[in-house]
Amino acid sequence: MDTSLSWIKAYVPELECSAQEYTDAMTLSGTKVEGFKEFDKNLDKIVVGKINKIERHPNADKLVVCQVQVDEEGTEIQIVTGAPNVKEGQKVPVVLDGGRVAGSHKDGESEKGYKIKKGKLRGVESCGMMCSIDELGSNSNMYPDADPDGIYILSDNPEYADAITGSDAVELLGLHDVVFEYEITSNRVDCFGVLGIAREAAATFGKKFVPPVVKQTGNSEDVSDYITVDVKSPELCPRYTARVVKNIKLAPSPEWMQRRLASVGIRPINNIVDITNYVMEEYAQPMHAYDLDTIEDRKIIVRKAEAGEKFTTLDGQERELDDTMLMICDGKKPIGIAGIMGGENSMITDNVTTMLFEAATFDGTNIRLSGKKLGMRTDAQVKFEKGLDPNNAEEAMNRACQLVEELGAGEVVGGMADFYPVKKEPVEIPYDAAKINALLGTDIPEADMVKYFEAIDLTVDQDKKIVTVPTWRQDLERMADLAEEVARFYGYDKIPLTLPKSSATTGGLSEKLKNEKTARTVVEGYGFCEGMTFSFESPKVYEKLCLDKDDQLRKSIRISNPLGEDYSVMRTSALGGILASLSTNYNRRNKNVRLYELANVYIPEELPLPDLPDERMQLALGMYGDGDFFTMKGVVEDVLRKLGLNERAEYKAEAGRNYLHPGRQADVIYKGTVVAFLGEVHPVVQKNFEIGERTYIAVVDMEAVSKMSVSYIKYQGVPKFPAITRDISLSMKKEVTAGEIEEAIRKAGGRLLESYELFDIYEGSQLLKGYKSLAYKIVLRAQDRTLTDGDAGQIMDKIISSLAEKEVVLRQ
Repeated sequence: MDTSLSWIKAYVPELECSAQEYTDAMTLSGTKVEGFKEFDKNLDKIVVGKINKIERHPNADKLVVCQVQVDEEGTEIQIVTGAPNVKEGQKVPVVLDGGRVAGSHKDGESEKGYKIKKGKLRGVESCGMMCSIDELGSNSNMYPDADPDGIYILSDNPEYADAITGSDAVELLGLHDVVFEYEITSNRVDCFGVLGIAREAAATFGKKFVPPVVKQTGNSEDVSDYITVDVKSPELCPRYTARVVKNIKLAPSPEWMQRRLASVGIRPINNIVDITNYVMEEYAQPMHAYDLDTIEDRKIIVRKAEAGEKFTTLDGQERELDDTMLMICDGKKPIGIAGIMGGENSMITDNVTTMLFEAATFDGTNIRLSGKKLGMRTDAQVKFEKGLDPNNAEEAMNRACQLVEELGAGEVVGGMADFYPVKKEPVEIPYDAAKINALLGTDIPEADMVKYFEAIDLTVDQDKKIVTVPTWRQDLERMADLAEEVARFYGYDKIPLTLPKSSATTGGLSEKLKNEKTARTVVEGYGFCEGMTFSFESPKVYEKLCLDKDDQLRKSIRISNPLGEDYSVMRTSALGGILASLSTNYNRRNKNVRLYELANVYIPEELPLPDLPDERMQLALGMYGDGDFFTMKGVVEDVLRKLGLNERAEYKAEAGRNYLHPGRQADVIYKGTVVAFLGEVHPVVQKNFEIGERTYIAVVDMEAVSKMSVSYIKYQGVPKFPAITRDISLSMKKEVTAGEIEEAIRKAGGRLLESYELFDIYEGSQLLKGYKSLAYKIVLRAQDRTLTDGDAGQIMDKIISSLAEKEVVLRQ
């Protein structure tokens, strides 16, 4: 958002300050000024001169010698120039000897400007310089009548034809001005217009705010005889106003309007177009003008576009629409994309005689999404996206019509077509001066608070202690907001430093963060380093992981505006990222790599998304080099134990995961729930990721673990009675797993079984082919007595009998 100081002063006439003072004060009061540009920064000793005589240069064909009068007393100086457009009798800007200009015709504007000195050109003395518009630091956008290749001829412009010779040319051209650039927060829609900034400036400097007086306009006719309005989508267009102007007289807008528009970067075009742009900048209310003669059936219909509908905008581009976009239509065809750009078929041309003015309020979210889909970004669109005040539309419309009459641009038809089914009303907020002071840590009198409120056009009822907030201040909702307004205009720099009055509280981590911290501590103790990858990835990773076509992991959320195909879906597994990181390390010849990541995955309930997906945290582990399947298994077990899963987990070897080796994978099951899985990466997947060593991965479902973790620790006393230890060596078929053996031991051992441990595995010539041997150490203990050999023998017999049912026998 940009404004010129002269435009601000038009509404705050008593404002007197330097550019830096304005910047500092406005920033402190909450309207942050990013920077400013002074138009007259490098302009010095520049006056209005009159060319009295022109002669040919004796030594150059393309130069002429001019005698230029530089004051009313008739003082003349000689200036040599090569400008092709100078004539006797013209008035031009002249920089005197020792003066300074902002730039050169050839090189443009310079940071320090150029000093002009008396000298000789091809042997003829020149005592100054006649200036082009570029040398004055401006351009043809601000001064459309300026010759791009020559001197700026003041007398060719009716505004300057009677300028006094010798007067300040910089003042005459309005270049004693400053343009400020602001950073406006999106909740201050009113400050996207000059009036909003001027109101803030008036309150900041304690000056009177004088907005333009908008008068009723229009002849005795009725606008309904010219146009009717029908809004089919009121949820996207809460207000639509329209007025008609006939007998249009297109002409350049006046100098003051052109200067103000150009100062904020808008190129003046003609009086009608300039009025719509001027009101948009003044009121932060975009407007649009249509040629009424192109509107069929004299109807305005606001509706959604049809899917696939084609429309050519003012810039000549044909655009394809979808059924979410809001369109402005006449009785038979679309004539504009609501809030973004009008159509080529209704544009204002030099032949226009009757015109329709539009000022409306559209849904900001819809405008933003439509513009993004179409790849468009216009000044009007930017303002609509913020969410405009519907009550502002009528004021802006009347201001535009007033300017039409004042500039003689046409005849305004009486009345206004207005669709406004649900009027937005001001908000009433109760206030309490004591509470505001308590919140701010100040002692500001209530009278001063009331003065601050009234300075920004808030109405105060001191008896009822109520502040009435106008609808254009959408950011004020509660008393805390009013306290902020008080602080802004009282001065943040005046608020004393105080310590908090409330008692300090002990900080801490949530259970989720505690679990993540515990997991980090454990895996880092095993030599794993943390990595971090994107939450979005390429759908090609599914093929690299060899997932089945109907695998649930393939049901991922596609991003509507991805950075590219490689980042087009939200990940459903952390494996793609961890394997890619291992691949990078392997191909850079790093050995014995161990990586982990605490990664969010996004599991949709169904596609397309009816609601937010299930966002789950996974601990993904990956390694190659030193270590094997059992190394990874030990890490996972330690993580689960430290996270409070104190009971023994089960392992299911038939996990059925395509990306893992079929004989070296397992699901980890705790109380019937799969809380993790681990295994060796399938050789094909390993090759797909270009890893040349055996690679092992594990994934722990942190959310499932957190639900079952036990945060407290139960201590047990030192046993009072001795334990009995028995070692058994078992023979069985290779298909029998250690998990099945241990389950039988647990069930048969009962409450007297304290622990068991596998300490040997044997496969060799001393066993039958297809058999293996497992040796276990079994510890038995009673809490209330000393066990006898007979007690131990009975338990061991139960265990052996239970194992026999699985064709497992004692090894002889």
